[in-house]
Amino acid sequence: MQKFTEIPYTRPDLDAFKRQSLALIEQLEQAGDAAQARQTLLKLQDLEAGVDTAVTLAHVRNTIDTTDAFYDAEMTFLNEALPTLIPLQIRYLKALLACPHRAGLEEAFGSQLFSDAETELKVQDEAIMGDKVEEANLRQAYQKLTALCTTTFKGESVNFYGLLKHMEHPDRAHRREAYQAWADLYAAHADELDQQYDQLIAVRVRMAKKLGYSRYTELAYLNRNRTAYGPEDVARFRRQVLDIVVPAVARIRADQAKRIGVDKLKYFDEAFLFPDGNPDPTGSKDEMVAWAREMYRELSPETGVFFDFLAQYELFDLETRPGKRMGGYCTGFQAWQAPFIFANFNGTSADVDVLTHEAGHAFAYYTASREQQLAEYCHSTNEINEIHSMSMEHFTYPWMDKFFGDKADKYRYAHLCQALNVLPYMMCVDEFQHLIYDKPDMSARRRRQVWRDLERTYMPWRDYDGVPFLEEGGFWMQKQHIFLYPFYYIDYALAQMGAFEFYGRMKQDRTAAWSDYLTLCKAGGSKGYLDLLKLARLSNPFAEGGVANAVSHVVEEVSASPYR
Repeated sequence: MQKFTEIPYTRPDLDAFKRQSLALIEQLEQAGDAAQARQTLLKLQDLEAGVDTAVTLAHVRNTIDTTDAFYDAEMTFLNEALPTLIPLQIRYLKALLACPHRAGLEEAFGSQLFSDAETELKVQDEAIMGDKVEEANLRQAYQKLTALCTTTFKGESVNFYGLLKHMEHPDRAHRREAYQAWADLYAAHADELDQQYDQLIAVRVRMAKKLGYSRYTELAYLNRNRTAYGPEDVARFRRQVLDIVVPAVARIRADQAKRIGVDKLKYFDEAFLFPDGNPDPTGSKDEMVAWAREMYRELSPETGVFFDFLAQYELFDLETRPGKRMGGYCTGFQAWQAPFIFANFNGTSADVDVLTHEAGHAFAYYTASREQQLAEYCHSTNEINEIHSMSMEHFTYPWMDKFFGDKADKYRYAHLCQALNVLPYMMCVDEFQHLIYDKPDMSARRRRQVWRDLERTYMPWRDYDGVPFLEEGGFWMQKQHIFLYPFYYIDYALAQMGAFEFYGRMKQDRTAAWSDYLTLCKAGGSKGYLDLLKLARLSNPFAEGGVANAVSHVVEEVSASPYR
């Protein structure tokens, strides 16, 4: 394998892939025994790995620089070409499910392969090929629009991420000005974003109807392989968060107002945590990567080998730049069993969060890809994947002194508070999407009203200080998951319950907690959601009292902190 920047890209030959895949699918259909069927499945996987890796490489380079004409055109081509593989995928799924040697395949790979295939068959149909192309192109257009949004602040040309460091400035007037610039930037593009979201809603609803579903929500849950729970379970979870977490966060916000010396916490105060300034990392990007390497070598032998691999092949792009996509993510190159971390460093503690959160994803992928025979098992559902990432944030607490020096304790306190503080917002995002897709013809103005009403329910402390765009409910536009990954965001909240459990256990027996975490990473997606929770000795977050059980010890720790 070469360093990431040196890896050549070659457009995948999809015609050849179709021919070769079809031949292997026919072999699967005609397999004489389980051993032959197993070998055919592994050959199909190897064939797919080449295409998947090429597509991922193009995607990553497109997000690194959305202005790169070559990769922009390449993603347009792939967005239109990949849906043509749907008939082939349907044939494969049907062949797998009809295989007379299922018992032998289950003995080799487990039953989850067939459960996943049954779910995927419910969301694939040739009738939606054109709609998938349209959705992919709309997503690409959204990413490009938000990546290119810039404004001038304090004489500097900045994007959304460039403004974040200013939102934590010790001077209150400076913070308000930064947030105003941020809001103005969204407001300037609000009509275009509304239009893009209208188009995304329309194409998603159209796909759902073509597949025979009454609402897009049904299709979205299946797209996310949610078979262990449904919208009713999620609604009960939101209610627990409303009853248990919202009052706790209200107290945390009241403590924060006293601590920073303001009578009433405004929206531009929420990111400012301490009167002497937030704990920011002390090093440069290169220094933080070096510290992260030391940290992961000390954390465990497994994480040491993993991060050495990342560093050796430079499998990350961390600095924010004009034209770079917003946010952060982790993906994987299947052919090389190599994860990749994408981020936008901005000089705040969020930079360290990336080196723990996204590295948690990367470590899980790196581990599972070396433990599991099937590529399908290298990832799990997002409710589990986010446990990997969020738990890693907590497992790395002892090494925060490397990044924050004498402000490490403040960082740990702030991080715990933020883990609680963001839960009500996650409820807003989730319920917002349920309401929107229940009434897909809702006007843009009404959408904003719905969002503002949800904020008043789940975040009653939120005070926008009279800023019209935000008072009218425009804040929802800043969450890219709503545009790109519908119904994903609740997974963070569900996963945080598991991460809080791991945090409580690591304080009691760190070795045992790490062992269970490593077991979960190794398992990948080889089992269903609830079975993976049991494997890691984690609780079901939907159970009555599940939220209280997960968060109570964190609320107690925060309440007892000298920094409150």
